[in-house]
Amino acid sequence: MFGLFKKKSQVEILQKKYEKLMSQWHELSSINRAESDKKYAEAEMILNQIESLNKK
Repeated sequence: MFGLFKKKSQVEILQKKYEKLMSQWHELSSINRAESDKKYAEAEMILNQIESLNKK
C-alpha cells in the first residue's frame, strides 16, 4: 500500500515500454514482418536509452 504513490524512475518507465514493444514484436512476427521489424527497432532504441541511463 505504501508503494501506491511511489513515483517510477525513468528507467522503470522505459523498461515497461520496452517490454510492451517486445510483446507486440513477438505477436507481429508471424503476421506482418515489416511492422514487426519496426517494433523491434523501436525496442532497440529504448534499450539503448536504458543502458545509457544505467551507465550514469
